[in-house]
Amino acid sequence: MDSLKNYKAPLRFCPALACAIWLATLALQAADWPQFLGPDRNGISAETNLAGAWPPNGPPVRWEKQVGQGFSGPVVAHGKLILFHRKVDQEIIDCLDAKTGGDIWHFAYPTSYQDDFGFDEGPRGTPAIAEGKVYTMGAEGVVHCLDFQSGKEIWHVDCKKAFLSPKGFFGMACSPLVEGGAVILNIGGTDGAGIIALDAATGALRWKHGDVEAGYSSPIAATIQGKRYALVFTRAGLAAVNPTNGAAYFDFPWRSRENASVNAATPVISGDLIFLTASYGTGAVLLRVENGGTQKIWSGDEALSCHYATPVLFQGHLYGIDGRADPGMQPRPSLRCVEWQTGRVCWSQEDFGAATVTLAGGQLFILTEQGELVRAPVNPKEFHVTARAQILPMGVRAYPALADGCLYARAKDKLVCVGLK
Repeated sequence: MDSLKNYKAPLRFCPALACAIWLATLALQAADWPQFLGPDRNGISAETNLAGAWPPNGPPVRWEKQVGQGFSGPVVAHGKLILFHRKVDQEIIDCLDAKTGGDIWHFAYPTSYQDDFGFDEGPRGTPAIAEGKVYTMGAEGVVHCLDFQSGKEIWHVDCKKAFLSPKGFFGMACSPLVEGGAVILNIGGTDGAGIIALDAATGALRWKHGDVEAGYSSPIAATIQGKRYALVFTRAGLAAVNPTNGAAYFDFPWRSRENASVNAATPVISGDLIFLTASYGTGAVLLRVENGGTQKIWSGDEALSCHYATPVLFQGHLYGIDGRADPGMQPRPSLRCVEWQTGRVCWSQEDFGAATVTLAGGQLFILTEQGELVRAPVNPKEFHVTARAQILPMGVRAYPALADGCLYARAKDKLVCVGLK
């Protein structure tokens, strides 16, 4: 055996290995947006190859497509786009070619959801692509797991039937979080099923946690002080649980005293700090995780009280939409920059209106409810628009996806792919 120690096998070309390395390189080069709020669930893209200027008529529209109802945002991975929408009496999961918009596969199932307020009756939650599967939750709480390549159903769970999840004000709206082989959902079920984790491979219940009503916020996972957390902003406040077994770490009550109120923005995490924000007079709070609980750093309703959209955090500053985003509400929401550690408002663009904020390459990409895409450099000292373009009709509520130099965005009945390279 000693004679083999210094033996070096001759190098030979292996087509299969070369192909695998090439595909892996492509996967690293092409930035995906596989879940709600992007790769790290924080609204930030790592892409830097974006154009410094747009043509006079705006960035080029690569393709567009008529789609059904829904506030569910598109997600993109490995050159494929997943769209979750509704047409007539079916909730539909479509897989499209991200470069061309061409159809790849189609999956549909019946729905009878009716919105009590006359709003959109499509799905609200954004799909998640993970480990070769697609996960969705519809407006009535039906969770599906499909094969990403073929669209074939692997399993489904009806949370309304299985856990008696209520309809809530605007249907069920959780975007699935895939973490540690489980699908974690904020569903507000009864008998301790406020938050649940389903086995990602089989759909079997792994654990349930809490007798709490669901908010409209989607869960996020984070490692804080060496410990893994699932952080879920329910209607009652923040629940911090062990994502493996659902055991409670701590709870932090944070909700409006008004019954007609929602907690919708996803928590923002940095190090051992957690930021929560809500409207309806609730306000914002920055917490530090310590000693098995939390310490309040600052709180108030004067800094950044976000109604639906989650703010982004960059270099010690938050950028987001402050104020009620309901149609006809006055004053209209403002776009703000807020100092993370203190809550100090650095600047505010009043009467800006409802919008989502995405960050990439040192630029803010702000998609307004009116369908306008606004670009501005990240700057805590001032807000300066460098470009703006009308890319969609009015009625935009879904988050966009930014993948491989393209922005994918949808309004009530239209999906567009806009080139930003």
